[in-house]
Amino acid sequence: MNLPIVKRYLIALEHYKWVGLGAFTLVVGVAGIVALQPTDPPTYVAEGVMAANRPTVSFSTTGNQITQQGQEILTPEILLAENVIKPVAQRVKTTPKQLQRALKVTVQQAAALRTGGQKPFQITLQYRSDEPRQAATIVTLLMQGMIEQSRMVNTTRLRATIQALNQRLPQMTRELRDAEQRLERYDRIEGPALLAAQDGSLLGAITTSDQQERQIQLTLQGIETQISSLQNRLGLNPTQAYAASALSADPIIANLRSQIYQTETQMETLRRDIRPNHPTMIELDKKRLAYEDLLRQRANELIGGENGTAPLSGGDQIRRDSSLDPARQQLANNLVDLQTQKETLQQQLVAVQRSRVELRQAYASIPNKQLERSRLEQQVTLKRSLYDKIQAALVDARAAEAETVSSLSVARPAEVQANVAAPKNIPITLGLGILMGLAVGGGLVFVLSALEGKFYTLEEIRSALRERETSLLGLLPVLPPAPDAKAGDIPVMIEADSPYLEIYERLRSNLRRVEGKALKVILMTSVIAQEGKTVVAYNLAIASARAGRRTLLLEADLRSPSQARSLNVLPDPDSQSEPLRYYGQLGDCIRLVPEVENLYIVPSPGPQQQAAAILESSEFRRLLEDVRGRFDWVILDTPPLSECNDALLMEPFADGLILVTRPAYTENALLSESLDQLNESEVRFLGAVINGAEVTGQLPHKGDEPPSDDSFGDGSSETMVEAEELRTVAMSLKNP
Repeated sequence: MNLPIVKRYLIALEHYKWVGLGAFTLVVGVAGIVALQPTDPPTYVAEGVMAANRPTVSFSTTGNQITQQGQEILTPEILLAENVIKPVAQRVKTTPKQLQRALKVTVQQAAALRTGGQKPFQITLQYRSDEPRQAATIVTLLMQGMIEQSRMVNTTRLRATIQALNQRLPQMTRELRDAEQRLERYDRIEGPALLAAQDGSLLGAITTSDQQERQIQLTLQGIETQISSLQNRLGLNPTQAYAASALSADPIIANLRSQIYQTETQMETLRRDIRPNHPTMIELDKKRLAYEDLLRQRANELIGGENGTAPLSGGDQIRRDSSLDPARQQLANNLVDLQTQKETLQQQLVAVQRSRVELRQAYASIPNKQLERSRLEQQVTLKRSLYDKIQAALVDARAAEAETVSSLSVARPAEVQANVAAPKNIPITLGLGILMGLAVGGGLVFVLSALEGKFYTLEEIRSALRERETSLLGLLPVLPPAPDAKAGDIPVMIEADSPYLEIYERLRSNLRRVEGKALKVILMTSVIAQEGKTVVAYNLAIASARAGRRTLLLEADLRSPSQARSLNVLPDPDSQSEPLRYYGQLGDCIRLVPEVENLYIVPSPGPQQQAAAILESSEFRRLLEDVRGRFDWVILDTPPLSECNDALLMEPFADGLILVTRPAYTENALLSESLDQLNESEVRFLGAVINGAEVTGQLPHKGDEPPSDDSFGDGSSETMVEAEELRTVAMSLKNP
């Protein structure tokens, strides 16, 4: 028994044998050409080694740094630039491309030294030539040019450093000057406050201000006590006392008060003898009113008006306020003086408090000012330090300009060695070519079979169906063509004693065991063409008819020509031009198969361009409804699912669907897509049939006892026949 991988490879080898043979022939031919090539003439290889320079005695730090850094950046591209290769090529009379083609440069990092911990590197030059002297000359000239190139690189880097320092120095000078000016301006503005905080004068001013505030508050308390005492004694507030004192001291007001008093006295004396409306009384009353007006006017002149000190009331109030005696008038003047002192001290207290607040704010801002000054001073220090470093680096770089040397030196001069090629062993070369040809050809066949994505063996298809939980209804072998078959005919079991009839009878028995509603109309389809669905449909119909069931085979693949000639039935010549009329004549389109009893066929009028429209027509639908009642079994042969959806259009008329697969033809991706499509369809998916499988057991011969139906099972009891294996593979590749 062959392993599945071996079986798959044998099938793939049969399929791609010419590709594998071509690859084998090509590899063997190349090996033969190589073996027959003459032995190469001796060549000469000149080799020279350059190493990194040790640090030299130098008066500048920059020079040593440039030399050491130059060793790290040196690459073959830099060392063998055009300005190095071209002069050497001109001197030895060759082209730069030819020189580079024969030159090999190796940069080797040497192992760390045990002392010092340095990691020097070496550059090895190898030049291959037919002339030893020319090879040595080229290597020597190239090493000299590379050393000079390294020195020029170091010089260029040093000049670039000097240029960068010169460009940086003016900007650094401006930054230092700006930092110094900011510090100077800050000292000019905030310096006095900082000095006052440092010598303690600011803190003393704050203490003096606090003492002045307390002294003024004590004085105000004493004045307020005196004002309260005088107010109690006079019964007047300071404003009223000022008005009364001013009115009492004015002689005009005193005279007017006297005139008013005399007039009122006369009116009071005459009121007892004459009437109030007497002319004299009226005259006196007018005089009194005139005196009162004069009194108010005078009072307004003294203390009244818009800018007056105190508001004035009527004449009676003015007369009372202006009637202070000298003692009370002195007390009123004292009260006014105390009020003036109080207001003066209050203004002084506000000024002292404002000054104290300002001094405290200034004292509180001293730490921030000190921090700001420290920051500005630190900036000046940093800028000055960087400026000094740039100046020192510039001086050092200018001093190193005269000390620049190369980073490389010659460690070993050019040495020439002869390289004589060993003679070729033709048998070994051809043997290796044959082995490589077998490996390449076999591997190419395997890769092409893997890229094709097809199932090459029965086990692969069965495993794929088992993973998708799809029932396996039967394993069908490849049928040999009939002895009298014509070109294009499909292999059918016309003979009643065909040994393959029992295998299809097993398939029919498995379908009979399917649970559910009775299967009467079965739809047969496949994933792609050439999987043998038409062969399965024809022979299943023959097996059903041989079993005594009235069976109809309906060719529903209208996109392909009819295969009815394989059953010795000729299609209607007019059906292709008028397909609807053909299906409309129920009695004419159904034909009896002459050599198989109980078997009828409806030949396809194909190929048709409007196949889907014909399948959806009312004539075709009436045909399906009619044959369902007239026949025991109806098998519909439909196109592959990957080509069109004709099989899915006939879902409503079928009781079940069978998918035909075949090793070496069924593709993995298309099978998965078709199974998903069938599981989502409305028609009942019965399972799959593997066509073109290897023969299991011994085929029954005439007169042998037929095996039972249970011999199919799940394939666990199958034994493959080794003698039939290659014949089956060949037949599966030839028959559709």
